[in-house]
Amino acid sequence: MWDVDAFVASLTGSSPHTRQAYESDLRQFVAWADRGGAADPQSVDHLVLRRYLAYLTTRGMARPTIARKAAALRAFFGWLRKRGVVTADPTRNLRTPRGDRRLPRVPKAAEVATLLAETAAPVDDADGGPETAVALRDAAVLEVLYGAGLRISELCGLGPSDVDLRGGMVTVLGKRSKIRRVPLGEVAIAAIRAYLDGGRTNLSGPASPPDALFLNRRGRRLTPRDARRILERRLLSDGRAISPHTLRHAYATHLLEGGADLRAVQELLGHADVATTQLYTHLTKDRLRAVYDATHPRA
Repeated sequence: MWDVDAFVASLTGSSPHTRQAYESDLRQFVAWADRGGAADPQSVDHLVLRRYLAYLTTRGMARPTIARKAAALRAFFGWLRKRGVVTADPTRNLRTPRGDRRLPRVPKAAEVATLLAETAAPVDDADGGPETAVALRDAAVLEVLYGAGLRISELCGLGPSDVDLRGGMVTVLGKRSKIRRVPLGEVAIAAIRAYLDGGRTNLSGPASPPDALFLNRRGRRLTPRDARRILERRLLSDGRAISPHTLRHAYATHLLEGGADLRAVQELLGHADVATTQLYTHLTKDRLRAVYDATHPRA
């Protein structure tokens, strides 16, 4: 009746994370609608959707979460409208709270350098066993996340053939199945080469996928959860935790602080809209203002 499964299956150009989030959001809405008397899509109108968003607000959900759930509803009812299941799209002109576009606190370049140096420290494992392999993998993961600004899903989807060590480039399959090529620095290239030479072989097994660059301890493709755990074990010098996306933010911010062109950073990050990249300019301006206020005699 609601056909959520078919809708999710139609999202072939979306990331697994987006498909999972939309499915969860829609099933939550369907459960609420059933309790409220809207037994099928045809009985949902603009008022029903406004009541639902108000319900989410009373539950104390954050604005970005509500905005995402509304986006799932728009995509779903737009799909139903194209298929002729509903004659009118009830999400048209549906107003939702704007998400909080603030960026998380970004570590300074020196802080990231210290973190990466500690991660690259050699492990006392003379026989080159699994702990050495894991250490080499972890160092390569962090260097690629920060050195290429990849999303966590993009990193986990890499294959050995996607990395051109001689040319210093990595080919990335991004959102909406868009492919881009991103340069890698010498340190990241060296970390990947060390992992391929002395790490991946020790982690791989009979069931290891040959098209997976990074493997977990079980020899399977590294998952986003695995990658997050790698970073959870490491803290910045002031004790702050760091996430894979924090390194992506740091990558963009440090490029802009170094004088990189906004459009170039947009291409490197794989942003469809330059407005998304412009968020980082606000952050760098805040830092420049702080420096100005602290140092200029007439600030």
